[in-house]
Amino acid sequence: MFDNKNKPKGIQRIVLASLNSFRAFKWLYQNESAFRQELLLLFIAIPVSFIFDISAKEQVSLILAVLFILFTEIINTAIEAVVDRVGLEIHPLSGLAKDLGSAAVFISLIVASSIWLVVLL
Repeated sequence: MFDNKNKPKGIQRIVLASLNSFRAFKWLYQNESAFRQELLLLFIAIPVSFIFDISAKEQVSLILAVLFILFTEIINTAIEAVVDRVGLEIHPLSGLAKDLGSAAVFISLIVASSIWLVVLL
């Protein structure tokens, strides 16, 4: 059972949270092709952002736009994991939750594309 009074504090909490995050990134990389594709996009976007004659703020904006896609994909995957944990049977609300997560990823792609277009054109 979870004991709210004996939660880790200080540096121990930071270390444990970091380990949890790294475990999640490893799982995402091994199991989610969309995450791998978006990670590849980030690894392409970073060096490409250095090619253009833009300010450091614009360059950071381009990179953050792609990181926003990754962030949204992680949230979408979390929604899918929770829905699947609750039950694998077909239910309209389960489908809606997954569709809404997918829509969030789609919007993040539109936002990132728009930022790249505005900065580079």
